[in-house]
Amino acid sequence: MEEGLHISLAAEPLFYLWGFPITNTIVTMWVVIGALLLFAFLVGRGLKLVPGKVQVAVEMAFEYVFHYVEQTLGSRKLAERYFPLIATIFVFILTANLFGSLPIFGTVGINHTTIDHGETHTELIPLFHAVNADLNTTLALAIISFLVIELSGILTLGVLKYGSKFVNFSGGAMGFIVGLLELVGNLARLISFSFRLFGAIFAGHVLLMVIGTFVPLVLPVPLMAFELFIGLLQAAIFAILTLAFIKIAIEEPHGGEHHAPAGAHQH
Repeated sequence: MEEGLHISLAAEPLFYLWGFPITNTIVTMWVVIGALLLFAFLVGRGLKLVPGKVQVAVEMAFEYVFHYVEQTLGSRKLAERYFPLIATIFVFILTANLFGSLPIFGTVGINHTTIDHGETHTELIPLFHAVNADLNTTLALAIISFLVIELSGILTLGVLKYGSKFVNFSGGAMGFIVGLLELVGNLARLISFSFRLFGAIFAGHVLLMVIGTFVPLVLPVPLMAFELFIGLLQAAIFAILTLAFIKIAIEEPHGGEHHAPAGAHQH
């Protein structure tokens, strides 16, 4: 491998806090969260009756996403309930993906020196690691989405009615098999959610590092633009799928009475 090219599938510990390893992914996540909090504070502090360009852009994005959630769920009350989660997932993943395209990844780090058989080896441990190129992060996001989806269905329909989507004896053998397939599909969301995001971001991250090392001047520029688009696309996919599965979870089981979920007000 060429000197200066550092590709690591797993996050690497930078130091330990009370015995808990603080990895470069965690450090990067803190930076991303800090940037989002700072942006929210600056925008919130500068709100005006006659908005500026930044406030107008934020309000337009807010209204567009909120109306999309409302149209998908068919209820303003449900939109108010789930919009914060959907928007947070999208903004966090997008910001982390955009931050991961900065040239500080793989170049800024801490030199770690080891002595092996009398020989001194110095290795650069990157200070930053692309957040969504760490399977731990994408799996954590997938678990959050999975729990919200399942709890939404249980709290809206009740345990028995929601469970009847997966354990169905009234439809005969075919209905029972379909229910089991639904159950397997639900559990498979943990894998599909986490590996889809992880695979797309990690592959792009590695591609940019390799191309940047061997063809450093021209080729990385269009690839970086493409990776920014992929980062936006993956953030939207994760958020939209979470919203779509929530809608499916709170719907009545097949063959049941079709009416609005409890607490929902149709327009």
